[in-house]
Amino acid sequence: MTDTENTVENATSEDKVIDQNQAGESTEGVDIADLQKRLAEAEVQAKESEDKVLRAHAEMENIRRRSERELENAHKYGMEKFATELLPVIDSLELGLIAASAEGADVDKLREGMDLTVKMLVSAFEKFGINPVHPIDETFDPDFHQAMTMIEHPDKDPNTVLDVMQKGYTIKERLIRPAMVVVSKAPADDNG
Repeated sequence: MTDTENTVENATSEDKVIDQNQAGESTEGVDIADLQKRLAEAEVQAKESEDKVLRAHAEMENIRRRSERELENAHKYGMEKFATELLPVIDSLELGLIAASAEGADVDKLREGMDLTVKMLVSAFEKFGINPVHPIDETFDPDFHQAMTMIEHPDKDPNTVLDVMQKGYTIKERLIRPAMVVVSKAPADDNG
């Protein structure tokens, strides 16, 4: 054997002795019954923790399923409240048609009925955040208005809305239809 091989073999033997001594030292003074008790307690805690994790996972899964079901129902039945608000408007329109087709229909009463029907519809719209865009005398805004024509107007600033041909509408500040408007432009210079 060479010196190097002897050194390696001696070092390995010494390591084994040290490991055995350390193992002996660590078990001296430790009661096996105490270790078994601590192991049993640790196993109980691990089982309780596992149970808590499983319960939390099940609860999260239940919440996810409930949320999906509620979202699905909201998509299916979201229009139900809006439709319920519009039903009296339809009823009123149908009564108006019946009254208009009667012999000797009173135009003033028909007009009054139409006015009340429009008020019911506007009220239903307001409940759901649907608001008209009726910008007479406001500055033209291409985000909410659609210019149908431009007219020279000496008394108005250029780009002022002079008339609304058709109201626009927004739902909670989001445009669903632009207002169709007539816009003023600067008078042409006659000195040409």
